[in-house]
Amino acid sequence: MKRSLINYSIDKAHAVAESFRLCLPDFACFTAAAWRQQPLAEWQEVMDLQLGWDITDFGRGNFSATGLTLLTLRNGALHSTRYPKPYAEKMLQIQQDQHTPWHFHTHKMEDIVNRGGGELCMQFAWSTEDNQLDQQRTIEIAVDGHRRLLRPAQTLVLKPGQGVCLPRRLYHRFWAEKALVLGWEISTVNDDRQDNHFLEAGARYASVEENEPVKWLLCNEYQRLVV
Repeated sequence: MKRSLINYSIDKAHAVAESFRLCLPDFACFTAAAWRQQPLAEWQEVMDLQLGWDITDFGRGNFSATGLTLLTLRNGALHSTRYPKPYAEKMLQIQQDQHTPWHFHTHKMEDIVNRGGGELCMQFAWSTEDNQLDQQRTIEIAVDGHRRLLRPAQTLVLKPGQGVCLPRRLYHRFWAEKALVLGWEISTVNDDRQDNHFLEAGARYASVEENEPVKWLLCNEYQRLVV
């Protein structure tokens, strides 16, 4: 992804949050220049747990078609006494017709909620032992506590206000229809370094082409502050 697209996407994410009257934490509003003025020891948790902005094209090279805008708001760390928090929270912004590819999590269990905007369309399939899609096994899932039975890859449409609970090792993919979707993720501890398994080869974090100065640091770029 070009740095210009990342800068633009975070500018847009701030505007979208404002349009929903959503207030963001201080660290979400620090530009790269503002970060360099901070006493970093006071923000160690943010850096260690990768709180902050995450703009990714999943290594596909076409952000408008396959990508996601995320802001990790809180998190813990597995088996950590320093960060024992057992839960995580993310804001998701899914552009209209933008897809997130098939993936599952080994450790993380999550609720994904449509907070507003368009329709959040999702598909599911269980993982086989060799991490392929199980084309036969029925998916039993809860939408706001309402038990639903789905066929593999059957589309579930979440209207604004609806949310679905995803167990571990359940493949899922999602996209927005009719308008941008403001999504929300409430989960157990999130580990984007190791706990994402994609059906097709790609990358969790984008490879960045530095075609303009960095305005916003991504959550996996805080090391730039200490070198």
